Amino acid sequence: MARGEDTWAERLAEDRVALTGGSRSQLLAGKLRQRITEGVFRPGERLSEEALSEALSVSRNTLREAFRQLAQEGVLVHEFGRGVFVRTLSIDDVRDIYTMRRILELASVRNLPNAPAGALDEIRLAVETAEEAAARSDWGGVGSANMRFHQAVAELAGSHRVREALRRVLAELRLVFVVMDDLREFHEPYLKSNRELYEMLAAGDVAGAEVAFAQYFDTAETQLLTAYAKQRS
Repeated sequence: MARGEDTWAERLAEDRVALTGGSRSQLLAGKLRQRITEGVFRPGERLSEEALSEALSVSRNTLREAFRQLAQEGVLVHEFGRGVFVRTLSIDDVRDIYTMRRILELASVRNLPNAPAGALDEIRLAVETAEEAAARSDWGGVGSANMRFHQAVAELAGSHRVREALRRVLAELRLVFVVMDDLREFHEPYLKSNRELYEMLAAGDVAGAEVAFAQYFDTAETQLLTAYAKQRS
């Protein structure tokens, strides 16, 4: 196998079972999006039709449909004569991602009084999962738990469309993390921030949480833009 294929093939083995019923191409796109969000596939990495169709026991036509869907979402890119690659984002992409995050997540926070039952429990669980991963020095796991935290925040909106829109944005965001030289340095400060944000939400402090989330996004966006500029200088 090529570099990394043995690792991701093991991770995808459990996905084969889930690819039953419904639209297989849509289910497959969801699984691939999830694995990209988890960092299994990295920006600039070529996705082999042959290897993936074998690993997931799906036809190449089904795989191509999933590729097309993810390309429309901006997660993958087709390069003529070369194949399909995980997209590498630009500085303008980072700015646009954070514009969208502010729209979706701040609106979700404002809907806290009408949030579905159990939404806060999911946020708490994501915080605890990140803290447990940090205790094991699993900083990639902390990053995945942080994605789960923000997906759970979107659940406060009680909207399937908001949830799916943020899921796609976060899949793109994970592609940005590749510019960070030290994952611990990047993720560790957000352990405390996420805990504090959850406690504000649990206390019903909508106004305070909205301000805190806005500051959170400003800090994270500046941090990533600085890292991008440094990488290109």
